[in-house]
Amino acid sequence: MKLTLPPLLSLNAGFVDTAGFLALQGLFTAHVTGNFVTLGAALVLGTTGVVAKLSALPMFCLVVALTRLASRGLFGRGLPALRLLLAAKLLLLTLGAAMAIHFGPFTNGDAWTALGTGMALVAAMAIQNGVHRIHLSSAPPTTLMTGSTTQIMIDLADLAAGLPAEKRPLVLGRLKRAAVGVGAFALGCAAAALAYAEFSVWCFVVPPLLALPALVLRIAEYEKPA
Repeated sequence: MKLTLPPLLSLNAGFVDTAGFLALQGLFTAHVTGNFVTLGAALVLGTTGVVAKLSALPMFCLVVALTRLASRGLFGRGLPALRLLLAAKLLLLTLGAAMAIHFGPFTNGDAWTALGTGMALVAAMAIQNGVHRIHLSSAPPTTLMTGSTTQIMIDLADLAAGLPAEKRPLVLGRLKRAAVGVGAFALGCAAAALAYAEFSVWCFVVPPLLALPALVLRIAEYEKPA
């Protein structure tokens, strides 16, 4: 199967989100709204990581806004906006990996070392989320699978009930793209769990390595921002 950008991003997001959750006291780095749930749990159970969970959404929002401004500015100057934004994500993932390996494992999610590591990873995933909405809006989401899973089941139900022949190619194409995205994300989650169990914080070496191929893929068709 040809490697394309959206499944690669989904694979990386699944890995980063799971590794971050395991290493940073339940911090979601890609699915940041999930931190509302873990924040409530931390407050009730008295576990650490409250500051990081409170900081994740403001950091995410700020970086998404900056991603939008950077995309428009770079494209307006004739520069490869998408490629440069993916390079910035790679740098943040590398920073997060370096901090995790140097300072981890983290027993206190509120320590500045854990907070800094988490925010670097949140910022990286915020760029990915922004890039998806700005440059890849026709592709399935790469960090949040609830919508894709819902669409998969709707399309399967429609196919089972019978569709006019002219609608089947559209639905089948959408179903395939969504299924590949969900499968790639799930694979990333499983890989991160196994890697963390075996190698602890050294598993954070993997996300930058997964981000590298995105810089060499043929992605010119995605450069123009929406």
